[in-house]
Amino acid sequence: MHALSLESVFGMNPAIPVFCLQDHSQLIVLYSTAHVGVIFNHTSNSQHVLQGHSYPISCMCVSENRRWIATVDSGPRSMVIIWDSYSGIPVNTLFDCHPGSGVIAVVFSSDTKYLATLGNGGSQSVCIWDWTDDARKPLYCTELNPEHGFQDHIIFNPNDNTQLLTGSKSHLLIYSRANRNLQYFAMKLKRFTRATDPDVFTKPSTDDSKSINFTDIYLSRSVFHWRDPQVLKAIANSIVVWDITENLVEKQFQSYDKVKTIRIQQEPITVLTTTDGYIVTGDIQGNVRFYDENYLLVSWYTEFNQDPVVSISFSKDTPTKSYQDNCSLEVNPVVISNFVISTVNPNVIHVDTQNGVIQTLLQNDYEPLHAVACHPSQPAIALGNQRGILKLWDYNRKVVFGNRVFKTEKQIQCVTYDPIGLYLAVGFWNGVVYILDASTLENNPKERFNCTTNSIDLIAFSPDSQYLATADAGKAVTVFCYLRSKDSSYEWISVGRYCSHYKPIQDLLFGFHLDTTKPRLLSLGLDRQLVEYDLENSDRNKLLILSSERIEQSAVPWCMTWYPPLSTEEFLLIVSDQYKIKLFNSTTKMCRKTLLGPMYGSPIKRIVVLPKLEEPKINSYHLAFITEHMLGLQILPLDGNPYKSSALICHPTGISSFACSYDGKFIFTAGKTDCCALSWRVNLDALDAAAALGGKDMVPFYSLLEGGRDGRFYKEMEDFFYYCQIHHQGSELIKRREVSTKIPLSEVSNLMRALGHFPTEQEIEDMHSEVQFGKYAETGKYVTEIDLEEFIKLYINHRPAFGISSDELVQGFHLLGKKDSSGEPVILKDDLIKFLQARGEHMTEEMVTECFATLLGVNEEKDEETPFEQSKSEKYLLGSVIPDEISVETFTHHILGLPLWKQKARNPPPE
Repeated sequence: MHALSLESVFGMNPAIPVFCLQDHSQLIVLYSTAHVGVIFNHTSNSQHVLQGHSYPISCMCVSENRRWIATVDSGPRSMVIIWDSYSGIPVNTLFDCHPGSGVIAVVFSSDTKYLATLGNGGSQSVCIWDWTDDARKPLYCTELNPEHGFQDHIIFNPNDNTQLLTGSKSHLLIYSRANRNLQYFAMKLKRFTRATDPDVFTKPSTDDSKSINFTDIYLSRSVFHWRDPQVLKAIANSIVVWDITENLVEKQFQSYDKVKTIRIQQEPITVLTTTDGYIVTGDIQGNVRFYDENYLLVSWYTEFNQDPVVSISFSKDTPTKSYQDNCSLEVNPVVISNFVISTVNPNVIHVDTQNGVIQTLLQNDYEPLHAVACHPSQPAIALGNQRGILKLWDYNRKVVFGNRVFKTEKQIQCVTYDPIGLYLAVGFWNGVVYILDASTLENNPKERFNCTTNSIDLIAFSPDSQYLATADAGKAVTVFCYLRSKDSSYEWISVGRYCSHYKPIQDLLFGFHLDTTKPRLLSLGLDRQLVEYDLENSDRNKLLILSSERIEQSAVPWCMTWYPPLSTEEFLLIVSDQYKIKLFNSTTKMCRKTLLGPMYGSPIKRIVVLPKLEEPKINSYHLAFITEHMLGLQILPLDGNPYKSSALICHPTGISSFACSYDGKFIFTAGKTDCCALSWRVNLDALDAAAALGGKDMVPFYSLLEGGRDGRFYKEMEDFFYYCQIHHQGSELIKRREVSTKIPLSEVSNLMRALGHFPTEQEIEDMHSEVQFGKYAETGKYVTEIDLEEFIKLYINHRPAFGISSDELVQGFHLLGKKDSSGEPVILKDDLIKFLQARGEHMTEEMVTECFATLLGVNEEKDEETPFEQSKSEKYLLGSVIPDEISVETFTHHILGLPLWKQKARNPPPE
């Protein structure tokens, strides 16, 4: 069991073909989205998710008997997973199939014994694998000549497993496994036909709402004849027929009279395949046609009214003979298997050829999803995409029950329900805000607001549903209020807009003032400002600010939420880009606790407390969070224990938003570019069990120390801890010393620096406050001492998550200094002293002199001088010891005494 398990998928990737797996008793299809494959049973309206890849799926295929499925991702290791379609369990995995390039196409042989992969890169290659064997190397492999064009599809000869075919826009390549080598013959299409092969998907659709650029779609327009030694290639509205001569690859010769071109229809062909002795085409108008071996039209399906066809997949069930009066010739019966087509829209359509029934199985919108919100009391979520389509999805019944298309605004950026569930607010890229009825998705014309032309990035309702706030790309907050109008009816009005930040706003949060039911509103920006608004005294067109405070020195805050009532003190939880979580007193805004946050590749972007229907048990709250690509859970209360969190890859190309169901049992995530939403089931028991395996008490924290409790670092920490007691009592004390298990708070900063962490004065003050007021709310007393175990937790939570980085120092030199004649960044001595005195936490001239004198050993022989003489002497010696131009190497090695690789100083700062 896992803490998060993928329950269902909303959306699909139209660039990858859809396959029909079963058609007799159960209508089942296979498609993909993001990094998962989906076996969709339309009969039971259920999904089985093939979850095992860490990168987006680039291609997939099924065996002839539909028993086996192969999925390939676009990651650096080009991982191929073979699945049992009956059980949905992976049976084999191939790693590093095409290192450095990835895989663009994959196919099973007709007997399912072999698997062929086609590389995706400037230097392509074809590999054949015996996937049933334990060997991790291909049986055959050959490099392709780039002059033959970019090969985008691959197939086996159904009558001869020793032959393969790949195709590009300019060449067809026939492969043979003769003499234990994989060789190929290349046919240049222009030599044999005047037809051109346009990229049909670069042409915009006649419908503006469907104008999508599908340059990444690679279509299969080449196929072996089912009986004769021929290859068929669709080019525009024609088919090139190539008779394969015996030993073609060995002879490397092809006669011109073996190739002919047949024009068979008006519309350009997008898909070419064969089935039941027929040639099948799908075209740019969404039509499907069937031709006999003489290339005569025998059946057609033009009722779809769809976009271009991407794939056609036939059922494995044997068709029964029947006459089709509506779409077949009168002379001969047309016996065709049921089939499934997919289009670029994307839609998936099933055709029952025996009964003439056409059924839409899936209908999706392939547009980036930026908005997702859960209903506060019903199993429903709202999804808004960049095409201006808003949908309501019942995640229990897995059906769409509400839909609205905004034709003028488009590009939905954010949505949210009010706490009661009566309203649904929608924010758009052009600054428009709609307040809709949550059931009908309709709105009063007066409830359409356009207070700005900047994109609405954030939107939130107050807990009492009386206020609505938005944050836009113009770094401003707008507040709306539900008030009684002149005619005694209630309506939403705009209170005002305030540009309260000078950098983008990261989060908006409503809450209640302490011990009252009056709502309060806060905004958090990349400018490190936490702004609170005066809602009580604000009036129409006059939004007031109550306070604005800087909450970070160097870290950048990303998101915030209210900390659950786990203590008598009310906290505001704020997450920063340095993998730290801080708890601030909700009233004084004082930092009360700093904790090490989850570390899963990138900082936390959004965070929310999981809701609960019934009264929770003691300390049974949990947080849900997202990073750039991952979704995770965190057990509360927070203490820095790394085993109390868990996360997994959610959307490999990035997560745009997420929301929790009203009962906390499901979490929904929306992808940025994969255009899908995923539903995750939450299992808190599994999360608690995994945390218990990490150990109790101090065991998890010892594991975060270098070498653990038995390591050298811990021994040094103990020595320094007891030396701090000696230092506090006085190093020249003659009488017997009293050894204790605690040290006073005044020694914490010295011990931190001795262990290699050099906190700022503000950080030292935060440490003291954290310890000193740690138990004040419960006991009413201050804490003045700290023991070793408490200090270890303090040290782990406050030290940098990844230690001291030399890259940060190099970047500082690039920003503050200039380049010397060799191109290395340097800072002038006078400028460095000015920076230390005027920027950050200001240092006095005496402090700067004392620090440099200590670091450079200038005052070692000046103990007998008076303080005035010593200070004057130090300034004189510093002027001669410190060079006029200070490089990174000089500063780190000569002044600080730290090692640094010289070449790192040459790295330019990041953009």
